[in-house]
Amino acid sequence: MRIVMIGTGYVGLVSGVCFADFGHQVVCVDRDSAKIARLDAGEVPIYEPELDVVMARNVDARRLTFTTDLAGAVVGADAVFIAVGTPTRRGDGHADLSYVMAAATELAHAMPDGVVVVTKSTVPVGTNRKVQETIATANPALDFEVASNPEFLREGAAVKDFMHPDRVVVGVQSERAAKVLRDIYRPLYLRDFPIVVTDLESAEMIKYAANAFLATKITFINEIAALCERVGADVKQVSRGMGMDGRIGNKFLHAGPGYGGSCFPKDTTALARIGQEHASPMRIVEAVIEVNEAVKRRMTDKLLDLCGGSFAGRTIGVLGVTFKPDTDDMRAAPSLSIVPALVGGGAKVQICDPQGQREGAALLHGVSWHDDAYGAAEKADLLVILTEWNEFRALDLSRIAGDMTTPRLADLRNIYSAEDARAAGFVAYEGVGRQGYGA
Repeated sequence: MRIVMIGTGYVGLVSGVCFADFGHQVVCVDRDSAKIARLDAGEVPIYEPELDVVMARNVDARRLTFTTDLAGAVVGADAVFIAVGTPTRRGDGHADLSYVMAAATELAHAMPDGVVVVTKSTVPVGTNRKVQETIATANPALDFEVASNPEFLREGAAVKDFMHPDRVVVGVQSERAAKVLRDIYRPLYLRDFPIVVTDLESAEMIKYAANAFLATKITFINEIAALCERVGADVKQVSRGMGMDGRIGNKFLHAGPGYGGSCFPKDTTALARIGQEHASPMRIVEAVIEVNEAVKRRMTDKLLDLCGGSFAGRTIGVLGVTFKPDTDDMRAAPSLSIVPALVGGGAKVQICDPQGQREGAALLHGVSWHDDAYGAAEKADLLVILTEWNEFRALDLSRIAGDMTTPRLADLRNIYSAEDARAAGFVAYEGVGRQGYGA
């Protein structure tokens, strides 16, 4: 099939590349000519494991191309996916749909009859019907269909998630649109991956409900972690015991400095606003948003206590600033709250992140960047683990402690234990939801 992907951001690029790997002819469209030039040159503008290899393979096979020309791209298309950004709108917390509607308006005047327009961007309930209305108003004679196909890709594992999904969700209004989507996802259907076909509104809601629930699990265990510290329990043992219950599961029960990234903060905020708009308040989701911000503040307080009540004059090493490992994404990362508090308090901050400097250099000011964890820890009074990159999981703690001015460890991802730190020579240790020592 011939597929057009509007938007070459995280979702659009990964989806377009993977559809091409299914054997479809895919054209990825973006207004950013500089980005298209980079893609044409074989450069992947985001860090995502395996994406560069899969992209190169499909470009070489001539199944995947990039362009700024939407009108030329849609000639002969069976489906056009809208995968543009829907950031949180300033002032009211709603998802900004201006890019989605602009794409819809442009499509109305560019695409031929018979195309299925598929919204892949995360959009509030009712958006697909607005897309349909926008296109129909701009071109009443056009024969087209609208469908919803939300994405469920984890940054750092997006290619794997696309090729081996838990499920594919498709919202349609007709069997014609359903058939087009089934044909597009046929390689997954043949391998028994479930395809959930539903109505437009349910498909839109599934996306928000799923992300809000995962954000709730993270926030719940972070609140339990705070209580564990007070009562002498170990949150890692609590999480393990909880996760063995099949009704709960062990995923997203890892205590830390709060959730971040491109999805959870934006989607929980949008869902809360949708609830308010429809007089059905999402009280649990609203509490999750509030508690997550409090978790970040609590992490800063932990670091302040380890520094004796003041960051002034302290040298602090920070390991990891992206919101999670295996991505260069800094959006809503806990580091964006914690690092400025350190710098603002008068600390000298030394950072190591395998992929974070490209974005982080423009977002985190007054810091220095180092190639490895040992450089970031050198002569430091405190070492903070903020992101659990694999290369931080087997550090020579004794070497690090020996190179620090005052060996203190704040392990905000619970990679190491108090016993590990004490044996390595650290005079103080703090995890999350565990018993620390020293000060």
